[in-house]
Amino acid sequence: MKISDYKNIDENFFRNIEFETIASVNEIINDVKIYGDSAVIKYSKKFDDFENKSLLVTREEIDNAYKNVDLSVQNAIKTAIENVREFAKKQLGCLKNLDTEINGAALGHRIIPIEKAGCYIPGGNYPLPSTAVMTIVPAKTAGVKQVIACSPKIQNTTIVACDMAGADKIYRAGGVQAVAAMAFGTETIEKTDKIVGPGNKFVTAAKKQVYGECGIDFLAGPSEVLIVADDTANPEFVAADMLAQCEHDKDARAYLICFSKEFAQNVDEKAKQMLKNLPTCEIAAVSYEKSFAVVVDTLEQAVEISEKRAPEHLEICFKDAKEKMNMFKNYGSLFIGNYSAEVFGDYCAGTNHTLPTNMVARYSGGLSVFDFVKVQTYQYADLKSAQNLLKTASVIAEAEGLYAHKNAADIRKEK
Repeated sequence: MKISDYKNIDENFFRNIEFETIASVNEIINDVKIYGDSAVIKYSKKFDDFENKSLLVTREEIDNAYKNVDLSVQNAIKTAIENVREFAKKQLGCLKNLDTEINGAALGHRIIPIEKAGCYIPGGNYPLPSTAVMTIVPAKTAGVKQVIACSPKIQNTTIVACDMAGADKIYRAGGVQAVAAMAFGTETIEKTDKIVGPGNKFVTAAKKQVYGECGIDFLAGPSEVLIVADDTANPEFVAADMLAQCEHDKDARAYLICFSKEFAQNVDEKAKQMLKNLPTCEIAAVSYEKSFAVVVDTLEQAVEISEKRAPEHLEICFKDAKEKMNMFKNYGSLFIGNYSAEVFGDYCAGTNHTLPTNMVARYSGGLSVFDFVKVQTYQYADLKSAQNLLKTASVIAEAEGLYAHKNAADIRKEK
């Protein structure tokens, strides 16, 4: 981990993954668009070293997967689903249909779920049943009729999680080829209205490329955490949380903002000690080596850096953190205090772990039930209320030089 002070922040601290430079993404997307299933299968073998006999996971295979997943794991997944669903229900309760009247015309909006959602569940380095919970449950809670899940080299725990969460269909497909399949459709995989879920830089680049053909949640990956800590923070906790993000991917990043070089060095020593016994050190050590610590003089400097970085996960572990949480506005999800472990958000607290990365948190929050509904407006004007509107519309239309618009208003004038 590189350690610098506020005045000498490494320029790479604010550098994003260059998605546009990944030319191979376009080639894969075009192949899937043209050749469908055969392209998905070809690239699954090439990138995942996995030969698909069938893209669809059958009901028989799902039932067999349950037999091969320990009951304690099934119960943990069930608890996570219940917590995420309960939070999603409470979020959905904040969205209300609206009916009102302005100038005699009836106006309003309706909250309508999208028809089809595609959930991407990473599985290249590790199986991630937790992502199945985080993407499928909010979609189903919102009322999405058709929810499909795609995951590479899909393992029994992920199959079980997808089924328990309510996926209508589960597919053995990952990477760029899965994103393209959900965007354009193939002989087997349905075209969806929106694709959600995290992934590596190639998956994220693919989502960016297919946006417009379908909706996406946001750019989500590779993973990152930023921790603001003073001397009241537990350096062992901080080191553990940094490595928890680093083990996701060699492109993952962990950032520490603290108030003394000694604290940063202490965290660094503990992290390097943990790496020696970490089964995932081959990945975690690479991303940790590319991570950063910045020593600041004031909390205001820490806030300034954090707001500019707009991290996916933000942990604030300093004195009176809860009282000062409103100083921070740009983050995917916020974790307050020594015991609000980011890993709780990853798995089971109820908030979502699919979060914006690469500074996207400046303008977007994390995945939620809101991502699966549309707010659609309507209006109803009768003869009387139309008279209140047409003069204004006619004048503005004429000012714009749009005379067919003016006529469409004037023609409704009461005779």
